[in-house]
Amino acid sequence: MVATEWLNDIEMSAWRAFIETTGDLQNALERDLADRGLTMGDYQVLVYLSEADGRSMRMCDLADILQLSPSGLTRRLDGLVKSNHVVRRPSNRDGRVMMAVLTDDGLALLADTAPHHVASVRRHIFDHLDAEQTKAMASIFTSIAAGLAADSIPSAAAS
Repeated sequence: MVATEWLNDIEMSAWRAFIETTGDLQNALERDLADRGLTMGDYQVLVYLSEADGRSMRMCDLADILQLSPSGLTRRLDGLVKSNHVVRRPSNRDGRVMMAVLTDDGLALLADTAPHHVASVRRHIFDHLDAEQTKAMASIFTSIAAGLAADSIPSAAAS
């Protein structure tokens, strides 16, 4: 049995600050997007599609990026499709593949919402940090993301 390496005081303070803040931060950002009729998930879809070639992505690729199951992506897109911000259509290259496509209305909604969202992010996060803290935040989350990515790679021994 491996002995547990308990968090030291500094680590515990950092962990508690993180878990006690992330929910409130997420809720604040969601509330601000709700003013525009969007959820954070909707906004992510609009952003990813706006950055894709032809403002379209294969549904399976979009699901992967958003870390959703195919049915989860379908549910996520339903409201955006109903409001004509996104359309689903077969791929021109392979009719078996479904594409999610950002419409002109969706692009206009994103263009209208982005300044509002950036102001929300600034107000809730960056207005409380100085330049060094912002650099540290970027470094911290880049390191955590790299660790999570490394953890998700199956080892050769498991093959």
